[in-house]
Amino acid sequence: MEMNASYTSLVAVGDSFTEGMSDLLPDGTYRGWADVLAARLAVRTPGFRYANLAVRGKLIGQIVDEQVEAAAALRGDVVTLVGGLNDALRPRCDMGMVRGRLEEAVERLAPSCGKLVLMRSPGRDGSVMERFRPRMEELFSLVDELAARHGASVVDLYGASALGDPRLWDVDRLHLTADGHRRVAEAVWQTLGLPPESDWRAPLPAGVPPKWVARRLTDLRFARRHLLPWIGRRLSGRSSGDGRTGAQYSAELGRAFWVTPGQDGDPGPVATWRRMDVTPLS
Repeated sequence: MEMNASYTSLVAVGDSFTEGMSDLLPDGTYRGWADVLAARLAVRTPGFRYANLAVRGKLIGQIVDEQVEAAAALRGDVVTLVGGLNDALRPRCDMGMVRGRLEEAVERLAPSCGKLVLMRSPGRDGSVMERFRPRMEELFSLVDELAARHGASVVDLYGASALGDPRLWDVDRLHLTADGHRRVAEAVWQTLGLPPESDWRAPLPAGVPPKWVARRLTDLRFARRHLLPWIGRRLSGRSSGDGRTGAQYSAELGRAFWVTPGQDGDPGPVATWRRMDVTPLS
């Protein structure tokens, strides 16, 4: 694989996993693996451009309707697409519909970019996830099938046992910690043919397991603060992303825009990058 590859732009499409939850910064914004990857790519390429269109809670139909066309219009060098898992984790899910909308997204994005990257999302153990695992694996089989058909790359996070370590997951048990996001960024980095900087599959050092009472108290807090509200939103059809748009999407203009580092060689956090000029679609 080419280890001196150069990429001029990155567009990220998806849900909370790509938005960056729960890699929370002091100013209340999220960073996440896509921002980490963009900053690393920017060091290599002067004038690098980036757009993250992902929004928490979005179903695959919403991703296609609200993000895919805007992403394709940017004609990015690299486009990442991760979606469908929010559908699979709902009480009722039409997997035929998920297949059709994901196919639609890939068919639209693949010709619009230099490299399309899909993912098999990371998983973790637990009774909630076990219930939905057959759907998840059906979704990931579709990802593999679409990648083979359209020449896309697949990052197999699901097959990395280290990413199932609960220490890499936030207290909500749905989103990765900052360390988990850094590992995903490294996984995509290597998939793009860039020289490895760390072993993202490496197990965490052995730790002392919490005692039974501590585990049960943690489980109760998780159920009260995260699981029950999550179930409530699923049953009511509400989403944590209602009313939100991607970080680099202008609802006023109806299109996405790029951000770029203010200084080549020292990109700094994506939140400090400058917005490039954007004009309304004619």
